[in-house]
Parts: sequence; structure tokens; C-alpha cells
Amino acid sequence: MARTVTWSDRARSDLRLAIEFMARNSPETAEQFGYAVMEATRSLSELSERGRLVPELSDPSVREIFLVRYRIVYEVFPDHVGIVRIIHSSRDFIPAWGR
Repeated sequence: MARTVTWSDRARSDLRLAIEFMARNSPETAEQFGYAVMEATRSLSELSERGRLVPELSDPSVREIFLVRYRIVYEVFPDHVGIVRIIHSSRDFIPAWGR
């Protein structure tokens, strides 16, 4: 069953900031990253549980996929997938998670 993929405002902001940061050195890389994130998250509508469980959390509905050095964190619900955060892997997860 295909699920709708939605984005939190925080995840949208995370993506914008990551792209802006990358664009300082390479606009092409930033653009490619943006497209790759959109493709990866779009695929979650069919493959919602492909990501691993987030090891720092004890919530089986929260999963993540990795793209370059970023953790794309999402929640799986019966009818949709919610993209929650995009966090650079060098950051300490729990403070960055902020929930």
C-alpha cells in the first residue's frame, strides 16, 4: 500500500540550510543533493520501512535513511510517512533531534 509522504516545517528548513551550506562550495553538488533527497523521500511511499530504526530512540515508528553524510529521519504511520528532520551525521543526534 502506498503511503503519502509529508514534510514537517523543520525538515524543510533542515534541507534548505543543508543545500545553502553546500552551495557555498559547489552549487552543482547542492542541486544534486536536493534532487537526491527528494527522490529518496519520495520512494518511502512504497518502501516505508526500508530505513533502519533510529538507534538513539526507542520508538519503532521512527526510522532513518542515510544520504551522503545526512540522516533523513522519518516516522511511519498507517496512511503516511512524515519526514521529520534532516540531520548531519557529525551532529550529536539527541540535541539535534530536539523533541
